[in-house]
Amino acid sequence: MKAKKPVSGRRGFLMGAGAAGAAGAAVLASKGSLPAGEQAPQPQKHAKGGGGYHVTDHIRHYYRTTLV
Repeated sequence: MKAKKPVSGRRGFLMGAGAAGAAGAAVLASKGSLPAGEQAPQPQKHAKGGGGYHVTDHIRHYYRTTLV
């Protein structure tokens, strides 16, 4: 009788990835909603009205570092 080979290589990786995916889904499902009385954080409003992209000192510094 042949001895069983240990699971390795691609099969082991795929089984581990499947288990990690299932664990991640379980964590997301168990989070639930906010406790009673708490509100979801509101997006920060920009001075000109929008809450989207706006240039900050950090972004200006990044732009300066990317100049060629």
